[in-house]
Amino acid sequence: MFEIHREEIEWGGRPLILETGRIARQADGAVFAQYGDTSVLATAVADRHARPGIDFFPLTVNYQEKAYAAGKIPGGYFKREGRPGEKETLTCRLIDRPIRPLFASGFKNDTQVIITVLSHDMENDPDIVALIATSAALTLSGIPFLGPIAGARVGYINGEYVLNPIVDELGESALDLVVAGTGEAVLMVESEVDELSEEVMLGAVMFGHKGMQPVVEAIIRLAEKAAKEPWDHSGDKDDKYSAEVHRIAEAKLIAAYEIAEKQPRQNAIASAKDEVFEALMPEEDDGSEKSALGDAFKSVEKSIVRGNILKTSLRIDGRDLKTVRPIKCEAGIVPRAHGSALFTRGETQALVVATLGTGEDEQYVDALEGTYKEHFLLHYNFPPFSVGETGRVGFTSRREVGHGKLAWRALHKMLPSQEDFPYTLRVVSEITESNGSSSMATVCGTSLAMMDAGIPLKRPVAGIAMGLIKEGDDYAVLSDILGDEDHLGDMDFKVAGTAEGITSLQMDIKITGITEEIMKVALAQARDGRLHILGEMDKALGEARPELGEFAPRIETLTIPVDKIREVIGTGGSVIRDIVEQSGAKIDIADDGTIKVAAADVRSIEAAIERIKQITSDPEVGVIYKGKVVKVVDFGAFVNFFGPKDGLVHISQLANQRVRQVTDVINEGDEVYVKLLGIDDRGKVRLSMKVVDQETGDEVEREQSAEKEAG
Repeated sequence: MFEIHREEIEWGGRPLILETGRIARQADGAVFAQYGDTSVLATAVADRHARPGIDFFPLTVNYQEKAYAAGKIPGGYFKREGRPGEKETLTCRLIDRPIRPLFASGFKNDTQVIITVLSHDMENDPDIVALIATSAALTLSGIPFLGPIAGARVGYINGEYVLNPIVDELGESALDLVVAGTGEAVLMVESEVDELSEEVMLGAVMFGHKGMQPVVEAIIRLAEKAAKEPWDHSGDKDDKYSAEVHRIAEAKLIAAYEIAEKQPRQNAIASAKDEVFEALMPEEDDGSEKSALGDAFKSVEKSIVRGNILKTSLRIDGRDLKTVRPIKCEAGIVPRAHGSALFTRGETQALVVATLGTGEDEQYVDALEGTYKEHFLLHYNFPPFSVGETGRVGFTSRREVGHGKLAWRALHKMLPSQEDFPYTLRVVSEITESNGSSSMATVCGTSLAMMDAGIPLKRPVAGIAMGLIKEGDDYAVLSDILGDEDHLGDMDFKVAGTAEGITSLQMDIKITGITEEIMKVALAQARDGRLHILGEMDKALGEARPELGEFAPRIETLTIPVDKIREVIGTGGSVIRDIVEQSGAKIDIADDGTIKVAAADVRSIEAAIERIKQITSDPEVGVIYKGKVVKVVDFGAFVNFFGPKDGLVHISQLANQRVRQVTDVINEGDEVYVKLLGIDDRGKVRLSMKVVDQETGDEVEREQSAEKEAG
């Protein structure tokens, strides 16, 4: 019989409940967590045997939101949850990043974490609850996980930090920051910021870390009551190969890491690795020896690269710790694109293209909180050729979703309001070369491409990736890290912002010894690097172009009475379809009567607006209109002159001379100019052609008209 264990604390003004032993009891670890009325179930399971022949830790995190959690039935034909949405993918990454470094070194067993959102109270985002439940499930499982960790959300409202603000409060907050860490150190930060200073951001990180400590303590108390016996994990096997790998490869690796260019350097490293495997690989192997040999080789790589940086303060490519690689910025390089830019920093390059659309191009997002429309889309693509490899093309990886969202957060706060700039914006970043921080290249390239398109950003945005090498008390903070420095280092610290402040901060730390002082140094160094990059961008394009690109659509906005919307749309959409077909413009009508008319040709917009105004307003007596003869009768002609409105031109008003037969002057289908003479009590409309010059549409002077009539 399973025993139920439970911990409950008051946290951030709401109860947090952690429970195990009642649900999912066959998993290695399972925890039901509830915060407010938001609840999740997290389970952790690992294979009992290591996967042979791999040089990575096979961890999978699956976060899934069930529609029933919000009292909804899924849309679509099948009425069940489909592929993960963007929010689910981002939350998977949010959980994976802080827990992955805490598994025991050398643990290569397939491990899977599944988190299911069971209820959502529309106040507390499930992501923090999911992170906490995952940590608790792993801590109880016996799997070699060096936790626990916890997470917290931090807001910044009216100059004060707020722990775990509810959804409505985030709308007033200048900061949405998620921080995760252990009892001793911060491991992960993710944020969207409204141009705050480095001091405020550092304070937010430390505030969140302090605020999560009661949760760490609650998980420890739960583990003391319910944790399973720790697994027997023998640890690394690379020690037995370490000396031999050093002997064979050390000199060659030292020489390889003196090569500044990425491809020649990688070729030299691969040659050294082949020599090691040829000399030391046993003839018979189940995969475990190959994995151990690979780990030993990587260990030698790390010691060489890290030791050299700490000893000489010089990097792999010969730079000092603070220097940013050479930057080249080009704008407007793609013909017919609304806006484009090519941002190159060292061996990292992003080709970014911006496209302007209308309301019908907005993306509908079906979230637990409800369906909403998104008018700013940023898509990041990382093709295999960007790193000189072959690979699968045609699906979007979790990494691509995460990097695109990081850039989206960096630019989002700098966009003009939809009232001032009523466009749907899509930006696509194609990474054409990569050697470190393509996500920050995307931020810079996106800023340039949007300004090239004429999008009036509040200020340009740039981003930089920082790294860290730390051994004991000795450390080095690296600006603009290379791919190898990220791979072999202790921190990936990405900061994006304007000259005024930070707009996005993402930090992943692989060790537990990062202090507040190190983060302070990294933020200050990142600011210097960001300002340098902004200066380089300014040489190509410092602000938005004064006009939209030649091929970008123009949008005009007008407002009509709500009770006229039905008339503009027409029965089954017949009227609005006719306007679109005749004018060539796109038309978007909101429920409040706001109409957006878009077209690349200004004349199309004017024609559509004229038709809409004719439908929604009343004609004015004494005004001249252009109309079309729709019916000819013995006593005159009926002319459609104002939207759906027709009026009669009496035979006496056709011309200044006597008219014997109407068809002597006009026929059905003719376009004519008419002046509105009046509308009687019964709604009959009287029009005149004879007082209007049919060539120019100008009114004929009364004296001139009288002379013609007398003649």
